[in-house]
Amino acid sequence: MPTVTLTQLNFSTVVAGNNIVLVDWWAGWCGPSTHFAPVYEDSAERHPELVYGKVDVEAEIELTALAQVDRFPTLMAFREGLLVFNKAGFLPAADLEEVVQQIMWLDMDAVRRAAAEGEGGQVAAKPSVSTNSQRLAGQAAGPARYGWPGL
Repeated sequence: MPTVTLTQLNFSTVVAGNNIVLVDWWAGWCGPSTHFAPVYEDSAERHPELVYGKVDVEAEIELTALAQVDRFPTLMAFREGLLVFNKAGFLPAADLEEVVQQIMWLDMDAVRRAAAEGEGGQVAAKPSVSTNSQRLAGQAAGPARYGWPGL
């Protein structure tokens, strides 16, 4: 599935209307952003059940400021409308795949409980998914469904 261009007009709708949304905040003048672009596009092709959005920070200055993004590329991931991952910097393909797999297997009940208890209802903007090169989870098998089988 091709990536979706996100703007201030459609950002909230896309994030709220899809189960998992990855967002690449990129700048055309940024070397790491241009190196990350093909890695991100390849991941989008491998996972058509997910939404891969891109925000051009030069065109979306206000949205970038609202999201407090100041380093590029920055990858954010939203699951069920909640920010569950936020990391600046280039990710190699294997690390991006690990992030995707971990997000697909997140226990969202635990995430919501932690947000309600520790953050006053706000989800932390720090990474809650590991990005080290050691594999932490296998491939999520089955159809484009999330959560435990049978739910």
